Amino acid sequence: MADETAPGSSEATDGGGHPQGGGEVSSPLQARAAFLENWNWKSVVSINRGACSRGGAQHGFNSEAKAACQKEWEELRVQEISLGETVDRLRAFHRKAPFLFFNGNTFAAIGRELAFALFSDLPMMRKREIGSAVAHYIAGVLDCEAMEEIINTLWKSSVFQAGDRVRTLRGSLRGKIVRILDDGRIVWRPDGATHELTGLPESLTKEEK
Repeated sequence: MADETAPGSSEATDGGGHPQGGGEVSSPLQARAAFLENWNWKSVVSINRGACSRGGAQHGFNSEAKAACQKEWEELRVQEISLGETVDRLRAFHRKAPFLFFNGNTFAAIGRELAFALFSDLPMMRKREIGSAVAHYIAGVLDCEAMEEIINTLWKSSVFQAGDRVRTLRGSLRGKIVRILDDGRIVWRPDGATHELTGLPESLTKEEK
């Protein structure tokens, strides 16, 4: 998705940390809560208005979809549903297009801010990648399986040690850890390379054996 996605007016869920729900969850997408509770319809309209202003487009409503979407939104935002379903519903609102322009940007911006709030305790790079994955899925340029893989991989905490197989967050390079420096940085060698790279732990993720 292009950078045109509006950052929106933040009314994100209070507090940070990983999504919490009843009992243990194997994926944050399974956690349940009223994730959209702090975004009323007026805030959604405000986000779209801002996106239109920045994009030089007319702000307005789709007369065939606006009323139904507003009613559905106000009912949805107080419901306790899974994070995965929440993201799916944001994608569905994009497709229903209650606004004249920038529907994808509007609902993707909400998804991104929600991800930033829920995963606030992750390193910045991982938090940004998760937010980007959620926004891209809502905007329709990333499929569900890819989004879930990114979120679940980056959500898991990794304790690195020499010999572990790792890859960069986007998977462009894979290799093996050579050693861990005293300051916590990781020295690793990409597959097929003779040189070594040094990076921060948050720039890598462990590969399953």
